Amino acid sequence: MAIANDPRQNDFLASMPAPVWAQLSKHLEFVEMEPGEVLYESGRELKYFYFPTTSIVSLLYAMEDGAAPEIAVVGKEGVIGIALYSGDDGNPIRAEVQSGGQGYRIRARYLADAVDQSGELLQVLLNYTKSVMRQMVHTAVANGYHSIEQRLCRRLLLGLDRLQSNQIMMTHELIASVLGVRREGVTEAARKLQSAGLIEYSRGKITVIDRQGLEERARGCYHGHAEQYA
Repeated sequence: MAIANDPRQNDFLASMPAPVWAQLSKHLEFVEMEPGEVLYESGRELKYFYFPTTSIVSLLYAMEDGAAPEIAVVGKEGVIGIALYSGDDGNPIRAEVQSGGQGYRIRARYLADAVDQSGELLQVLLNYTKSVMRQMVHTAVANGYHSIEQRLCRRLLLGLDRLQSNQIMMTHELIASVLGVRREGVTEAARKLQSAGLIEYSRGKITVIDRQGLEERARGCYHGHAEQYA
């Protein structure tokens, strides 16, 4: 796998003020992010902030019955670890790598110190936090008012927004889990999308053939730029 040599392939790192970047860049560590790896879980000490470059991380809400539906997706636009500044780290949220790839991390204390010293960096962090909250709201609305097919289209589009290819590594079981629906419903929705020529899928891999077609099929479930960036 090719190494992402420039940390600023991550949009959050790229948006850092130059003096802050000079201060923090020497503390960044390159990491391989493996599917299923848990980066953060509520109740545990936040040791690192993570900045994906070619990976996708799911923010999951861990329920008492063992289910863990996805409430937001983070990729090259963002950062994992905002609970430190959101003031609401008591919620049972888990950050888990959904699509393996690469990224960078930094010890939480270094970024916390930089935020305390830089009002401009704090504003960047708060703006990003707001964008994640908007995505969570959109997810809640989608789960309550849209069909499985529309939600599948939205989830594929969110993945495409955060990858540099048109292939998404997700099994039907995983999609069903993050959407909080039965696997049979996902299989039927994927079959319809493939029959329409929008995607091709084999076990564990979905290739998007027609992005515009997916957006049209989502019919308002996907909110484009509002779900991508701060």
